[in-house]
Amino acid sequence: MSEVYGPGELAPIPDDLSIVQFMHDHHHSTRPVPKDFAPWFIEEETGRQIGYEDVKTRTNALAQALHARWGIGELQICIFSPNHVDYPIVTWAAFRLGAIISAANPAYTADELVYQLSATHAKLLVVHPWNLAAGRAAAQAVGLPAARIVLLERVPHAGLVTLAELVAAGAAVPRTFVERALRPGEGRTKLAFLSFSSGTTGLPKAVQIPHFSLIANVVQIASFAKTDPHPPKEHRYRPGDVSMAVLPFYHIYGQVINMHFMPFYGYSVVIIPKFDFLGMLNSIQRYRINFLPVVPPMIVALCKHPAVQKYDLSSVRHIASGAAPLSSELTLQLAKVLPNASVGQGYGMTETCTAISFPQIDMHICTPGSAGVLLPGVVVRVVREDGALAPVGETGELVVYSPSNAVGYLNNDEATRETFRDGWVHTGDEVYVNEKKELFVVDRIKDLIKVKGFQVAPPELEGHILELPDVSDVCVVGVADEYSGEVPRAFVVPSAGAQERIKGSADEAQRIKDTIIKHIADHKVHYKRLAGGVEFIDAVPKNPSGKILRRILRDRTRAAQAASASKAKL
Repeated sequence: MSEVYGPGELAPIPDDLSIVQFMHDHHHSTRPVPKDFAPWFIEEETGRQIGYEDVKTRTNALAQALHARWGIGELQICIFSPNHVDYPIVTWAAFRLGAIISAANPAYTADELVYQLSATHAKLLVVHPWNLAAGRAAAQAVGLPAARIVLLERVPHAGLVTLAELVAAGAAVPRTFVERALRPGEGRTKLAFLSFSSGTTGLPKAVQIPHFSLIANVVQIASFAKTDPHPPKEHRYRPGDVSMAVLPFYHIYGQVINMHFMPFYGYSVVIIPKFDFLGMLNSIQRYRINFLPVVPPMIVALCKHPAVQKYDLSSVRHIASGAAPLSSELTLQLAKVLPNASVGQGYGMTETCTAISFPQIDMHICTPGSAGVLLPGVVVRVVREDGALAPVGETGELVVYSPSNAVGYLNNDEATRETFRDGWVHTGDEVYVNEKKELFVVDRIKDLIKVKGFQVAPPELEGHILELPDVSDVCVVGVADEYSGEVPRAFVVPSAGAQERIKGSADEAQRIKDTIIKHIADHKVHYKRLAGGVEFIDAVPKNPSGKILRRILRDRTRAAQAASASKAKL
């Protein structure tokens, strides 16, 4: 097999527009309806509908206020918030001025936010009241004054400016800011987002995503949607339908698909601040939601939670899973629970500015186990260990060219050279592609652990665990988990002193394990916790050069889990 090209024709992608200009001011050939065809967003709690004119007016007013108050231009703005109806407004207002958005996980501790603020040199922090304490602590730690913190909603006696106040101030005066205009071709290099990812190895890195990349992915998906062979009334992607944004806007999946593609294609998006399964079921029923962009843990709950039968989910016509592999078994189980809904999955990563494949548009239940079909404009290589290109059906590392590819990591030339090579992204995923240009993910060559679709870099946890005096060495790997996909497990070599105490007390081993687990839980976001437990070993397997051989411990764990599952069936 040589290079494999995604089927279908890719529409032209403008390279002289910012994302906000593409969304608000431009009518692209793939946009099926006028921009004011349907409400863009629906506030889940109140039912408030926000249409195109409101979105544009608030965006421009906020841009005016940011310019007048702080002289915002080519600066970095960090958003530290769950999903919120004004999240897109902040993002697009920043783009009017040429600013760059860095979106932070709202579950971050103050220390984790400090890392992101420091790495991006953020000059303004937009924070939700739920995150105010951590946001304030992190801002103080990096020297960001309180005058540069904006609250998305009012908090009594907080002493901080609110977004509503800024919008009102901007709307009350004539426009004085000069919008950031892009020269032909500049959209390919002018940064829009610094989105954090662990890449193929190591600590989280800021992925540099230019305006062109996100616009390209929206155009790719829209070009793909227009290839639907069914009559218009049976199209998979239908303007006027209702989708939901429960996946976080800070994550590349929510950022591109929910915040941008959905309103671009004429969907109304119900914005849900925080995932709660019963609340999600209620929203589906209340708003008659048609399209569910989800991750595998949500599908597990849809298949197994007894409350599912108590809700009217008949409005759901399409379910697309992403961010982590969806098993064939779960795909078929979901098809039984919601027989009227088409089911499939896609594949993407932050470094490719999300999707390179999407659920097959001509199939009700997509090929079980596949990560969808390649999108227009995508070219892939499946590279064997010897560097040769694998034939159809043979596995190797997935290497991707897409117009949506990011341009590298911020201030990290070594990691950029490792992952981004001559316009191609080396994903670290082991895959194969069949004759239908369907993608199948087999395993991860890279060391990353994916918990509910979130990336966890083992070295980050290992470094933290090694701070403990009872730990001599450690290796963290991902172990299979039905709900989360994978969870971290720490294989620990106790220090000499700890080993002596363990010999003298039956309870000491458990106490040390509990201390390690608590140490991670106290300092890391919830999905990085050691849900796979701690196991003591005599030595961490390494090659002659000292590199940790994680696959040995992963394979050992998989064999033990398989043996346990077989025994349970007897």
